[in-house]
Amino acid sequence: MSELLPNEEYNGKRFIWSNGLQNIGDQIIAAKTVLPWMLQAAGAPGFIIAMLVPVRESGSMLPQAALTPWVTAHKYRKGIWLMGAVGQGIAAILMGIASLFLTGTALGIVVLLLLAIFATFRSLCSIASKDVQGRTIHKGGRGRITGRATELGGFISLAVGLAMTFIPALQNPNVLKLLIIIAGFSWFLAALVFKSIKEPEDPDADGGGLNKAWWKDTWELFRDHRNFRNFVIVRALMLVSALSTAFIVTLSQETGQDISGLGTFLVAGGLSSLLGGRISGIWSDASSKRTMSVGAAVATAVILLTILATSTLGGEALRWILPTSFFLLNLAHTAIRVARKTYIVDMAESDQRTRYVGAANTMMGIILLLVGTVSGVIAMWGSVPALLFLAAVGLVGVFAAARLPEVSKSKDYAEADEDN
Repeated sequence: MSELLPNEEYNGKRFIWSNGLQNIGDQIIAAKTVLPWMLQAAGAPGFIIAMLVPVRESGSMLPQAALTPWVTAHKYRKGIWLMGAVGQGIAAILMGIASLFLTGTALGIVVLLLLAIFATFRSLCSIASKDVQGRTIHKGGRGRITGRATELGGFISLAVGLAMTFIPALQNPNVLKLLIIIAGFSWFLAALVFKSIKEPEDPDADGGGLNKAWWKDTWELFRDHRNFRNFVIVRALMLVSALSTAFIVTLSQETGQDISGLGTFLVAGGLSSLLGGRISGIWSDASSKRTMSVGAAVATAVILLTILATSTLGGEALRWILPTSFFLLNLAHTAIRVARKTYIVDMAESDQRTRYVGAANTMMGIILLLVGTVSGVIAMWGSVPALLFLAAVGLVGVFAAARLPEVSKSKDYAEADEDN
């Protein structure tokens, strides 16, 4: 923490631990790995399983622009994050409880509804955390904070994955259900830690919120602010790393792996967060746009090499190739995720930041549903065509991210953006 200013040391540590605890829950209650395995084992319909990632991701993004006027009416944003954390914890625990008593379609519907509620509360944390971080951590230190929180979550996921892979007693579906319930309490602990952050009052906030309709403000930001518009487009192209991992897991399930295979993917996901979190934060503080560009390049290359491997190899080789691909894609996704969060926090100040975050995430929720639908339709012809589509998206993203303006250390960026 030596890079932080003395008065930021206190808040920085609490931001790392609160968001790290939230990331621990995310690693275990994951719509890309754990929940699909659980629902498939319980006999839930394939359609419901396919909707897990779109509901989780878009559900946490779509409400944010609508919530922005309400959020900006608060001079302090810490309480909004606490509300979101508690709501996520309750929804997660209810998912675990439901899995103990329900099966098949009934379980699938209940988990999907609870996941939608979970995602809505997550949107509160998403929009408030960037505001609190922007108020308490100086530009140039935010990426490290986000990266270390990611690293903490990855460490726990790695430990759980190793245990499930090598301890036969833990390779029981009921253990997975109890693990989900336990993970739900991580959000309660996160709330206790986040509550102790010393958030300063925004001197520019008057408690009145925005003076226009949220949908009008969202469209005007996208239309009139060129740099913001380009960021949204680049972020859409970064979906290559977010959506491709689900198809890697699907390929693995088609090879007939049991729950020990899930442990392998948890190890891969945790290790990628553990290794990528801190270094991604350092890179993002130096240049968040370059980190996004490199992450997209890595994701695209991994997808193409994985397709080549699946077409030429088979059997036991794929048992290790696919988790390795999953690891590398998650490593790229960790870098992209840390970088895009750092970029949007650095590109604006005060309530302008809140407006950017809310508008960008709502637009991304819509884009995610569209891109997810397209890739889903393409996947009707198999996972490989869908992966090829995402690789093409990622390749465009490499060059688009490189063309973004540098914001990580530019003091007059916000003023320059207003002139565009």
